[in-house]
Amino acid sequence: MELEINNSENKFSDVPLRVKTWCYIILVFAISISSSITMKLFISWIGCQVLYEFLRMFQVKRNLFITALSLGIVQFSLLYFLNFEPYSLYAAVFLITFLVYFLMLKVTVKQGVGIVIGLSLSLLVFPHLLYVRESAFGIKALVYLVVLTELNDVFQYFMGKLFGNHKVMPKISPNKTWEGVVGGVGLTIVLSIILGYFLLPFTILIQVILGIVLGVAGFFGDVFMSLLKRKANVKDTGTLLPGHGGLMDRMDSLIFNAPIFFWVLPLFVKS
Repeated sequence: MELEINNSENKFSDVPLRVKTWCYIILVFAISISSSITMKLFISWIGCQVLYEFLRMFQVKRNLFITALSLGIVQFSLLYFLNFEPYSLYAAVFLITFLVYFLMLKVTVKQGVGIVIGLSLSLLVFPHLLYVRESAFGIKALVYLVVLTELNDVFQYFMGKLFGNHKVMPKISPNKTWEGVVGGVGLTIVLSIILGYFLLPFTILIQVILGIVLGVAGFFGDVFMSLLKRKANVKDTGTLLPGHGGLMDRMDSLIFNAPIFFWVLPLFVKS
């Protein structure tokens, strides 16, 4: 009995540190979404930090900080002066430019793949958070997306800790269990209905669909990042967030959720 109690305590030994870090994350997020300019600065910082973590993860150490900072400056300039469509075009051009620069450094194939993914996430994927904020539903839609995505991650974590026995993908993400995924998505559906009632003018059916889609897509974002970390032979993408790891360890569930939500939102508005 004593052994079981100790094991149970060990399962949640990192929770206090995680909660403390969450408080800082929430504060930074609240400040960042308060205006268009702070949101653009926030997205540019995310781009800079994400590329920095990917370069470290895949051991591309030459001019690491300067390169990541340069991307952040370029990205903020594009976001400040351009709206969605021209930004996407110029971002793609700069992605290719940065890639050519790295190829000139004679990186390996594995490093090259990691760099392409890091640049794509920085320049093309995470800016969708800004697009959601500047959509017709504004801050409410962004809060709905981020809260639902992050709590889905938390739900799956705790449900897996409490009830997890059957591994989903043991070779890629050994801590993921079917019990955690199903239980987490179930709770995410409930949360979607509650949040949707206050934040988005959609029917309960649409809220259920969004809960399922974002719950499942968030899981695959997490698994995708786990696969990349295994290929890079690292446990975490960094140490920026105590108890969580790097920024990408916290944002991996948004890899698919941010663009999916942005593109399906107009479809639900029309319906």
